[in-house]
Amino acid sequence: MEQLTGQIIAAAIEVHRALGPGLLESAYEECLGKELELQNIPFKRQVPLPIIYKGFEISCGYRLDLVVSDAIILELKTVSSIEPIHAAQLLTYLKLSHKTLGLIINFHVPVLKQGIKRIVNNHPKNLRVSAPPR
Repeated sequence: MEQLTGQIIAAAIEVHRALGPGLLESAYEECLGKELELQNIPFKRQVPLPIIYKGFEISCGYRLDLVVSDAIILELKTVSSIEPIHAAQLLTYLKLSHKTLGLIINFHVPVLKQGIKRIVNNHPKNLRVSAPPR
């Protein structure tokens, strides 16, 4: 998992070096997807995330920006700084999807390493608030 995380961060740095800060999140998402593809790293974009509430699947329109190797959620941002609410959002996504690791990548910084935050869901099996992965 650490090697894959390193590859993801390297791909994001490559995108940031080429584009710099100041663009829309959607532009970085497209370009990071292309960079992951060029590096043969499997990923999916805009993955639907339903909520299971009292046994009912509720489609609220939540989507994960990128999911790499069906293991790591990437939440992309273009904000002045990563706030605690961003970390809480990603942790909730990890719980709902039963995944362990996520990265917040904020492209609105001069040096991308300043804009990366690793979030770990330490109890993915104990927090079944959603349907099991398909």
